[in-house]
Amino acid sequence: MKILLLEDDFMLADILYHHLKEMSYEVKHVNDGQKALDEASSNAFDLMILDINVPKISGLDVIKSIREYNDTTPAILITAYQDTKHLKNGFENGCDDYIKKPFDLEELDLRINNIKKRFSIENDNIVRIDDDIYMVPSKNLLNIKKTEFQLAKKEIEVLLYLTSRKKRVISSDELMQNLWEFEEMPTDATIRVYIRNLRNIIGKDRIKTIRGSGYFFE
Repeated sequence: MKILLLEDDFMLADILYHHLKEMSYEVKHVNDGQKALDEASSNAFDLMILDINVPKISGLDVIKSIREYNDTTPAILITAYQDTKHLKNGFENGCDDYIKKPFDLEELDLRINNIKKRFSIENDNIVRIDDDIYMVPSKNLLNIKKTEFQLAKKEIEVLLYLTSRKKRVISSDELMQNLWEFEEMPTDATIRVYIRNLRNIIGKDRIKTIRGSGYFFE
């Protein structure tokens, strides 16, 4: 799930950004309304979280502008206003939900989950390996430091198997028995090819070879 976050308060933005990343969302953060509008116009997002009071263009006007172009991306407005006038204005201009400052992260999660249900947004099953490395097994994708790699289905399965069993030596036989049907069993040479390909992408030092035993992910 890809989120556009518009927030100019540095501390709040930092908290929200890292929380959303921890929830396995892909997040693009901007600190003024013009940047948000530019991002929304040139990229596809599943959800926008927009503070109203930001430089250049307000979050409310960002929503109003993109709705004029028939962009129906769900939007949650963040506001410090407590009056119903701004609440009404927000909904009239196309926001889908409101969250008032101060709020806790649990409330934000509940509102995001509600949006996901209302708009049938599915969060890809992201498997995070490190802070800057994650996989999307359903799409056979590996993302390293924001660079995306399209892997073969068996490559992603081998990597997923190794990373979910970190520090344990995995033999070629174990990989074969768990990832292949009996009639499709590969050779040891084929396993070595998959390991070599993965090392070329993720780094040779991450997948260790224990001679005579197998491999483990570090």
